[in-house]
Amino acid sequence: MASIITVSGLTKNYASGFQALKGVDLEIEEGEIFALLGPNGAGKTTMISIICGNVRASGGSVTVAGHDIVRNYRESRAAIGLVPQELHTDAFERVIDTVRFSRGLFGKPRNDAYIEKVLRDLSLWDKRHNKMLELSGGMKRRVMIAKALSHEPRVLFLDEPTAGVDVELRRDMWKLIGELRQTGVTIILTTHYIEEAEEMADRVGVINKGELILVEDKTALMKKLGRKTLTVTLSDRLHALPPELSEWNLSLNGEGCEIEYVFDTQAERTGVSSLLRRLGDLGIGYKDLNTQQSSLEDIFVSLVHQEKAA
Repeated sequence: MASIITVSGLTKNYASGFQALKGVDLEIEEGEIFALLGPNGAGKTTMISIICGNVRASGGSVTVAGHDIVRNYRESRAAIGLVPQELHTDAFERVIDTVRFSRGLFGKPRNDAYIEKVLRDLSLWDKRHNKMLELSGGMKRRVMIAKALSHEPRVLFLDEPTAGVDVELRRDMWKLIGELRQTGVTIILTTHYIEEAEEMADRVGVINKGELILVEDKTALMKKLGRKTLTVTLSDRLHALPPELSEWNLSLNGEGCEIEYVFDTQAERTGVSSLLRRLGDLGIGYKDLNTQQSSLEDIFVSLVHQEKAA
């Protein structure tokens, strides 16, 4: 699949000496949902701001839909819709007016049918004559998405799209983002909610201290770096783990009724079979076995910790 965004050697240095980005390289494919994860201050918003033309890079280059963001600013910016983390709207402006105005900013001719479709898709049509100050926080965020889509961009950036919204609305937003992808829009989102990336993203990038430390297909990443936890539910309670089980990394949980074993799914030998045999040799009976794959959050925390230790 062709790349719609190409980032090459991107750097950003501030006058204070702080280096927000350190030679970032990234290709984003057309039509995908790409999640950019990282702790606070990692460089997520800085990178998005540079790609969208709101912040000037110190070095490197970026192209969007084949247009250099510096030499062809108008063309590259017209291909981008941006939903910022902070909500900036005129409190006394009507919903439909603020969305129409955003379309006009990009020189697009008036298209009431398209604006109606966007507002209906975002469940905003019934609110079209409401002033912004009359809307809830979740509805205001929907308006920000409508504004970003008003000029029919090929790429949509969502900077912390569900920050400050309740769980139910967050699920609605996830559904909406999935539907937007079906229309062919490429979506790049930054998020603190790991489950957001796990739910929606095709690929995941992890940025820390201005460096992109990993870009991977989400499924492949979880398979490659994920661990599994085997929970053995015992027939009888144990007061302590026998020393004969010391070669496995075990913990005794559930008031002595469960043994947990964390193992590497990519190891040549996981140790599961030998553990179960040893339990049988020791006369330790069990009535249930359960395995659970580590989540994307576990992987993310592990990667960031490795980077800090390096």
